[in-house]
Amino acid sequence: MAQNEQTENAAAGPKKGSSKVVMIMGVAMVAMAGASGYLVMNARKAHGAEADEPKVVMSKQEQYLTLDPPFVVNFKDDQSMRFLQVGVSLMSHDAAALAAAKEADPVIRNALVMLFSSQDYTILSDAAGKQKLQAQALADVRKILEKRLGRPGVEALYFTSFVMQ
Repeated sequence: MAQNEQTENAAAGPKKGSSKVVMIMGVAMVAMAGASGYLVMNARKAHGAEADEPKVVMSKQEQYLTLDPPFVVNFKDDQSMRFLQVGVSLMSHDAAALAAAKEADPVIRNALVMLFSSQDYTILSDAAGKQKLQAQALADVRKILEKRLGRPGVEALYFTSFVMQ
């Protein structure tokens, strides 16, 4: 009879003590697999994020883009109609920014024409007025490139000619 009871217990399944060990080992393996999967997914996301953001290659030498033809606008003075002709060049160490500026030439030219034509003759007659206009023009160009590139890109804007009549 004792043998029959042992046979029945063996047929019913493993002992309770050994089933706890198996269960703990199973839970540990699932936890390790989950942690491994988490680490692998985060590593892939980190590499994916780096691959999506191209690195900005900065040249050691200054690069220029001349906005041709020069801008010619008219604006009012108290006494008469005035004309302004301005040559503009952009400077950057970022070739991609200058390429984006070249592609956005119509948008940049429009913004600068609007800016130049809204000026006052007496303010532009002074050097400080020209410097203020230069800073405003640079800010406008940077704003346009910021929308396209996600960075300002252009470091300076130069007036290569400035004729008022």
